[in-house]
This record gives sequence, structure tokens and C-alpha cells, in this order.
Amino acid sequence: MTKHSRQFEALVNAHSTELFRYAYAMCRNRHQAEDLVQETYLRAWRAKDSLRDHRAARSWLYTILRREFFRLGQRTRPETRDPAELQAVAAVDYDTSTEAFAVRRAIDTLTKEDKESLLLQVIGGFSCSEIAALMESTPNATMTRLSRVRRKLRDLLSGNETTLKHEGKS
Repeated sequence: MTKHSRQFEALVNAHSTELFRYAYAMCRNRHQAEDLVQETYLRAWRAKDSLRDHRAARSWLYTILRREFFRLGQRTRPETRDPAELQAVAAVDYDTSTEAFAVRRAIDTLTKEDKESLLLQVIGGFSCSEIAALMESTPNATMTRLSRVRRKLRDLLSGNETTLKHEGKS
């Protein structure tokens, strides 16, 4: 096994789980999320020489995954969920509690950019500066977006629609 192969295997082992969680949160389809992660690693392998700073590998992988997700979204229509597979999804570390359902439903009301920012912070653990770089924004704009998104989710989950009406989203 070559040095590049060992380094890449270590990269895969270190980030596969969190990349899958992020991909799944974005597309809500286990098979599509697995495909996104596989495509991310395939593209990363092909472009491995472009990664100059290995400390930036995690952000680099998230960027590849995000771009592939949006590329996929441009090529395909959203899938409908087969009721027969719901039990299988629930069995794979999927919280089926009422609270989790309410949170997922509230998150689904967000715009793509808002949802993506929130998921990068919550699932990816990225800072506002890192999210800003990934989404080609500024740290201040990202901090404002995340604050607004959290307030909106809090209001949705508490049944307080004042903020939503104020923002014209009701």
C-alpha cells in the first residue's frame, strides 16, 4: 500500500461517519446519502494532489460533499419515501420520538442555505468562520443567519408564530 493510499484510508476512516450524518440530514435518504459520501471520496481521491494542507481535509471533504449534493439535486427529482422502508430507516440509529419528528419537520421549513448552515454547525461542528468559508459568505453574515435560524426554530417548536409573521413567513 502506498503512502497516499494509507493517508487516504486514514482520511476515510476519520470522517465517514460524520459525512454520512451530514449527507443524510441534507437528503433524508439513506441510499442517496451513502452514494453522496462515496462520490465525495471518489472525487477527493481524484483531486488528492490539490489538497495542500492536510489540516484542511475535513473542510475540503465537506465542500466536495456539498457540491455533489447540489449537483445531484440539479439532476434528479426528490424521491418519495416507500412506507415499507420506514421501519428499516428507524432501525438504523434514527430517533423516532415525537420531539425528533417535530425538530426534523421544523428544519424542513428552512431555506436550503439556512438548513445547510445549521447542519454544518450542528452535525459538522464547524465554527461560523469555517461555515462562512464553506458557503462563500462572511463570518458576520453566517453568525446572523445562524442566530435567525435558531430563533425561527425555537419559535416553531414552541408554537410562537410572532417571529414568523414578523419575517413575513407565516
